[in-house]
Amino acid sequence: MIRCMRPLFHPSVDDVTVEGILHALSDPVRVAIFANIQGSECSLNCSNFLRVSEKEIPKSTLSQHFKALRDAGLIRAERRGVEMHNVSRCDELNKRFPGLIPAIINAHKSQLGTRTRAAAARGKKANAASARAR
Repeated sequence: MIRCMRPLFHPSVDDVTVEGILHALSDPVRVAIFANIQGSECSLNCSNFLRVSEKEIPKSTLSQHFKALRDAGLIRAERRGVEMHNVSRCDELNKRFPGLIPAIINAHKSQLGTRTRAAAARGKKANAASARAR
């Protein structure tokens, strides 16, 4: 029995909405995945993202995140054997919504930098307190 894979849905760029983009990127894991795909010069397969933002992500959860990004029109996926390869649709989206995607990605990077600096400061305070306790 030969089983055919269902074709992947990719909305036309004319059907992509700002609300759909913002909803898809409202999840911290999805925005991190999309930022990595958008910043890559080649397609990335789903297993590149088993660890996102220092968290292990189950494959089943990753599948749902990639589906949300595809349905929103943010990425295009292509099956290559048993792997799914993903590329950003930024060029298409920038024509429809100039500046939207770069603004979101820049805000995400800025937020990550703030979190990283805050975590480092907390680590230094904890180390200092531990040293004083000795």
